[in-house]
Amino acid sequence: MHPPLRPFLAADHAQALALWRRTPGVGLSAADAEQPVAAFLARNPGLSFVAQAGPRLVGTILCGHDGRRGMIYHLAVDTGHRRQGLASALLAASIAGLRAQGIEKAHLTVFRNNPEGLAFWARAAVARHELALFSVPAFPHPVTPDLHSTHPPRESGP
Repeated sequence: MHPPLRPFLAADHAQALALWRRTPGVGLSAADAEQPVAAFLARNPGLSFVAQAGPRLVGTILCGHDGRRGMIYHLAVDTGHRRQGLASALLAASIAGLRAQGIEKAHLTVFRNNPEGLAFWARAAVARHELALFSVPAFPHPVTPDLHSTHPPRESGP
């Protein structure tokens, strides 16, 4: 049995960031700093969740939508709490929240060098091989030193 879920609060940021840092395959950027996460949570109530075992955060999912499609970020479960259905429960809670708000589908991105993440999502979602993902920065967002990722640097395009 996994720990109970509850809504992700802005006050959870420090523990969530610590979990993301120790989770292989999670890429972090300036958007994962305290203020941007708090703003994201405020804009998307009832969609992001955490699991807490005692005083420690052991699972997270960030979820939001633009009124048309949902986006899922940072589904992460602490190593000692994996294989207990926690990731699936976090995902189900966010999908139920999206459904309650009339959103019929959510998208997510998984780094190709994240085999555990790819395996989970291959079981939990539909892979869209016909799509290509592109990113257009609105302005430069250097990775802040305290949010650095353990990911190898990704190639940047022209």
